[in-house]
Amino acid sequence: MQMTSDQKGLSNKLAFVYGEHKAALILNRINELISNYQTGTAKAKWVSQNDVMLITYADSLRSEGEQPIETMNRFGREYLHNLFSAVHLLPFYPYSSDDGFSVIDYREVNPSVGNWDGIKELSEQFDLMFDGVINHISQHSEWFKQFLAGNPEYTGYFVESDPSADYSKVTRPRALPLLTKFATATGDKHVWTTFSDDQIDLNYENENVLLEILDILLMYASHGARYLRLDAIGFMWKKLGTTCIHLDETHAIVQIIREVLDLASPGTIIITETNVPHKDNISYFGNGYNEAHMVYQFPLPPLTLHTISTGNSTKILQWAESLGDTTETTSFFNFLASHDGIGVRPVEGILTKEEVQSLVDRVQNHGGFVSYKDNGDGTKSPYELNINYLDALSHPDEEYGLKVKRFMAANGILLSMIGVPGIYIHSLLGSRNDLEGVKATGRYRSINRAQLEYNKLRDELGQADSLRSQVLKGFQTLLDIRRAEPAFHPNSVQRVLYLHDQLFTLVREAENGDQIFVVINVSNEPVRTTIPVAQLGWTEGQSVSELLGGEDVLVSISDALTLEPYQVKWIKRSGKAV
Repeated sequence: MQMTSDQKGLSNKLAFVYGEHKAALILNRINELISNYQTGTAKAKWVSQNDVMLITYADSLRSEGEQPIETMNRFGREYLHNLFSAVHLLPFYPYSSDDGFSVIDYREVNPSVGNWDGIKELSEQFDLMFDGVINHISQHSEWFKQFLAGNPEYTGYFVESDPSADYSKVTRPRALPLLTKFATATGDKHVWTTFSDDQIDLNYENENVLLEILDILLMYASHGARYLRLDAIGFMWKKLGTTCIHLDETHAIVQIIREVLDLASPGTIIITETNVPHKDNISYFGNGYNEAHMVYQFPLPPLTLHTISTGNSTKILQWAESLGDTTETTSFFNFLASHDGIGVRPVEGILTKEEVQSLVDRVQNHGGFVSYKDNGDGTKSPYELNINYLDALSHPDEEYGLKVKRFMAANGILLSMIGVPGIYIHSLLGSRNDLEGVKATGRYRSINRAQLEYNKLRDELGQADSLRSQVLKGFQTLLDIRRAEPAFHPNSVQRVLYLHDQLFTLVREAENGDQIFVVINVSNEPVRTTIPVAQLGWTEGQSVSELLGGEDVLVSISDALTLEPYQVKWIKRSGKAV
């Protein structure tokens, strides 16, 4: 039987990874998977300015007598509609550690969270993103138990290694041992554990591992996942004598995943999570059509923190100007806060060591912590800043009004940038450092992973002067406007302007000619400027709309603009210039 062009593409990638002989056999099994899951129905088309994602654990909200996924559904109905189009449910599978990222069973919903019916109900309200935690699996999983028991079917599922070999070139994300010794039915064995001794790396040199993972990802798509987040994907392939990160085989496997999903579940969007410098991160776009649809914009959180901390926009604007173009079906996934900390590796080559150290000092002064990575030469360097993002921006003792203004200025940057924005639930709800959580778990990342009692939360949101209420209202204002403006489409033109060191300034332009001039005061003092008529291509004397003016205020573009500390302005010119 003659291969289709899709099958030829898959076959070539499989041959590159597994060799010509195995490729045909693997392709036959992949075709069976596609046949089993293929629905013939495409998911929603590509994203638009209407797409904004909430990032949350399924059990971030709790209510007595109710499964957390039911509480999340209630929260969605009461607070999220007309604000968010999608929800990223962080790992909701049975797990043994790392708040879900040591998965015991990829195919089940953690009973403490709910069940697949609750997930389905949420998928009827919002597009969903599931996590594919496919670099590693829990040591308490059935797969690893079978490996320890000597079951030959699982012998090659994990990466066995000689502890005396040279691992000096291997990229280490954490200051923990790379190999962990386990007693098995056939003797002691050392296996690869990139992130912890409870997160056992999977061995993709074994084609059965790839096929298992493809089956699981297709199952997620069938359960309503429009987006699939591939966690820690850069570490998938191991080859001694290399860095063991971003290898060609890893990129080929991501391309295989993309092709299989395109065939079985068209419209599924792949987002790769690689907390690394920008050049390596965007390599997962591939050629713009064959790997990830989106990549996490990891430099944005530390750069925004640096910008607000210094009151200077130079570094973030220079970086924004360097981003380059995406294709019509690729874009960035932008965020400031998440379940993890603020990674600082992505700003290598952007911020100086002194500037990074300034962020480290700020975080520690604001009640946060710092995680370090092993450099392989006996030294360590900052890897991640562990703190609630609102507290990173403002000292814990500062008054609420200033906190909110500064926080919304930072999120104004997030919501103005090219790409799809994701907002962490604890940012949306104005949460603070959870120091009790850190004490309880002994893990720094717990500082931003609190579980909130839902009825108490609702009471706080109902108090107009509470921090939570003020922050939520700030987001509502920005999101209501943003989602209505084609100029904020994830692929619309973005052009950086340099007007003043204390102003974050750029222009977004839609296909219909609408332009939004973004100007945000990143400092704690008033700044005066004018609309840059010539740079925008506008006509002197033309009237434009100030979208965040509180009313549909019309201002002449010849007028000077004065921005109060941390004020955000979105100034719109409709249609083509005259």
